[in-house]
Amino acid sequence: MYPQKRAMLWINLLGGTAVLGSYAFGLMSHPGEGEALWGGVPPELRTVYTTGMLLAAAGYLGFTYFLLVRLDPVEARIERRAAFPAFNGLYLGILVPSALWMPLTWRMIDQPSSALWFGIRLALAIVGLAALGMVIALSLVHPKHPKWAHRLALIGSVALGLHTGMLDALVWPALFST
Repeated sequence: MYPQKRAMLWINLLGGTAVLGSYAFGLMSHPGEGEALWGGVPPELRTVYTTGMLLAAAGYLGFTYFLLVRLDPVEARIERRAAFPAFNGLYLGILVPSALWMPLTWRMIDQPSSALWFGIRLALAIVGLAALGMVIALSLVHPKHPKWAHRLALIGSVALGLHTGMLDALVWPALFST
């Protein structure tokens, strides 16, 4: 396996485990308190969030499939540069702060502080910007074969970008209250 593709696989395996593990640990360590994570998000908007989360997760899996299975790392270029180092950096920008969100939020709920709030906002902003970067990188990558797989990857990245860049980074913090 190509070294950058192997790195991408490990970033996703370790980073994805860290994200899911932080969520599982956070919910298990605060049994029955999951409602607090919604902050001030009204019930009628939670359906939008839940749908967005599912679409974002499906989109993530879709573009990850494209990158790991369908895109040749030797041929893939973004503006004449190898594409996979950029993709790996974007994955780190999505996964590392995503793994920090829940622990930081529980800490904020338990012991509010402006430093924690800044950390949460920064983590969410980094994820949103990295997801936007993934949209841009996928739209610029050459070659784009097979075309159907590339289009699905691009649509998936847009779903993740909209959810993380708008709902998570902008709407949730505006409505959150401890």
